[in-house]
Amino acid sequence: MNEIILDTETTGLSVNDDHRILEIACIETKNLIPTNRIFHKLINPERKVSDDAIEIHGYTNEILKKQPKFKDIVNEFMEFISGKKLIIHNAPFDIGFINHELKKINMKILDTEKNIVDTLSVARSKYPGSSNSLDNLCKKFSIDLSRRTKHNALLDCELLRKVYINLIDEKEPALAFKDSIENIPITGKKEKKKYFKNIIKLTEKEIESHDKFLKKELKRNFF
Repeated sequence: MNEIILDTETTGLSVNDDHRILEIACIETKNLIPTNRIFHKLINPERKVSDDAIEIHGYTNEILKKQPKFKDIVNEFMEFISGKKLIIHNAPFDIGFINHELKKINMKILDTEKNIVDTLSVARSKYPGSSNSLDNLCKKFSIDLSRRTKHNALLDCELLRKVYINLIDEKEPALAFKDSIENIPITGKKEKKKYFKNIIKLTEKEIESHDKFLKKELKRNFF
């Protein structure tokens, strides 16, 4: 089963206040290696974006009013994620907003218990008592955050992919592949033997005998 790394940006924090999705991004991976298939849309949320939200992601009402509405991109989105494992940081938040949008257009909502990995829950289990925001996890795993001046769903998906690899104690897939190649035996070549260099300290008597032997050999060959 392929994976989908998913993230959204919204007009505010609560669906109870009818806040809406304004950006949605998905990166498809196979064994956490990108397949180069991406779904990314800015969305007209059909309502005003809160000032606090604009501070976080920078998307203004003027930018968003020119974008398609959720109902215009929903079929493409649902087809993209269908039958795949969803990997999301704080999954209840994003799934809650997606289901809020689906309810508004009378479509079947996503099953919150099926094929969803919440990386925030994974991080909390592994690092209890720590702050496990995406920013802090990136810092913990030395993942470059220099491009993250504002929240951006597509960039956050790529950061989350790297965070998840570290959370489950996997190597970066490309490196793991390199290691597996190096460990494959090559047909037709002799088995590589291991050699160990032991350092043996000579006794004074052995050194003296060796010196005498060298002097004797020199006289025999050159004089």
